[in-house]
Amino acid sequence: MAPRRGRAGGAGRLRLSRRALIAASLAACVQPAHALTVAARPLPLSEEDPGLDRLGPLPFRGALALTAADRGFGGFSGLLLDPDGSLLAVSDQGQWLRARIERDRAGIVAGIADAALMPIRDGNGRPVASGRDGDAEALARLPDGRLLVAFERWHRIRVFASPRAPGLVFPAPQGIAALPANAGLESLTTLADGRLLAIAEATGEDGSAQAWLGSGDGSAWEERRYLPARGFVAVDAAGLPGGGALVLERRASVLSGFTSRIALLSQAALAEPVLSGRTIAGLAPPLLAENFEGLAVAARGDGALDLALISDDNFSFLQRTILVMFRLERALVAQGASTSP
Repeated sequence: MAPRRGRAGGAGRLRLSRRALIAASLAACVQPAHALTVAARPLPLSEEDPGLDRLGPLPFRGALALTAADRGFGGFSGLLLDPDGSLLAVSDQGQWLRARIERDRAGIVAGIADAALMPIRDGNGRPVASGRDGDAEALARLPDGRLLVAFERWHRIRVFASPRAPGLVFPAPQGIAALPANAGLESLTTLADGRLLAIAEATGEDGSAQAWLGSGDGSAWEERRYLPARGFVAVDAAGLPGGGALVLERRASVLSGFTSRIALLSQAALAEPVLSGRTIAGLAPPLLAENFEGLAVAARGDGALDLALISDDNFSFLQRTILVMFRLERALVAQGASTSP
C-alpha cells in the first residue's frame, strides 16, 4: 500500500503542477498593460516656415516627436484612431501601443496621455516573439469591432477580439507567403462597404505591387495591382467614411532621406484592375519628413475628420517616432466616394 500511496501522491502533485501551469498561463493572458510615460515635443510642419499651417488641401493640426524610456517603445507601423481621441498602434517588435491624444483649446495636438504597451498574443494567448513572429506592419478594424493585424517575414493576418485577446487565424490572400520577407502586407484597411483592401510593399519590374480586395470575413479575395508613384511603395491605407481610401506611400533615399505621399483612391479607382491614386499631399524635406508607415482616418465627436500619420523609427537613434495630425475636409471625402472616373 505504501508504494501505491506514493504513486498516487506523485500523480496528485503532478495534477497540481499542471493546474499551476495552466493558472500561470491564464494569468499571463490577462496581465495588465505596461503603462509608460511618453514625452511629446511639438514640431512645426516646416522648420523653415514655422507658421505653415496647411499641407495642400490638408489643414495642419500639429505634430509631436514622441519618446519614452521603455525599450519596447518604437517601430510603429499600423495605426487606428477613435472619435474620443484614443490611439491604437502596432509595432514591428510585437507590441500594441494604446494612448490618448491631448489637444489644446485650438484643437492642436499637444501631448499623449494614458499610454501603455501590451504584447501582441498568439493563438494560445502567449506573447509573440520579437523578430519573425512579431513583425506587425498593418492594423485594421472590422465593422464588428475586431482588429486585424498583418505581419510580414512570417506573412499572415490574425484577428483579435481586443488587444488583450489571442490572435486567431484570419483567411489571408492566396500567395502572400511568396512575398519577399521584408516587403509583405504593409497596407490593410476596411472600406466603407465592409470589404478589405490589402496592398503589399514589394513592387515588380513595372513598379506595381500585388493588391487584393477581400470580403469582410476574408473568405474571398480578388487580386488587383497597385501602382504607386515612381520610386515609392505603399506602406499603409485607410478607408474613407463615404467610400474610397487613402494610401500612404514612402520613398527612402540615402541622399534625400524619406519622402511620403498620400494618394486618394476613389470608389471608381477601386473598381479598376490596376489601382492608381491621385496625390493629394506630400511630405519631403524641408517639410517634416520621417519614415511614416502608419495612416489613420477617424471622425471626431464634433463631426470633423482627423487624418493621422505615425513614423517607424526602426529603434534607431538616427530616426524619430513622430505623430502628425491633419484635418480631412469633406470635399476630399466626397471625392473618395465618387463612382465617376
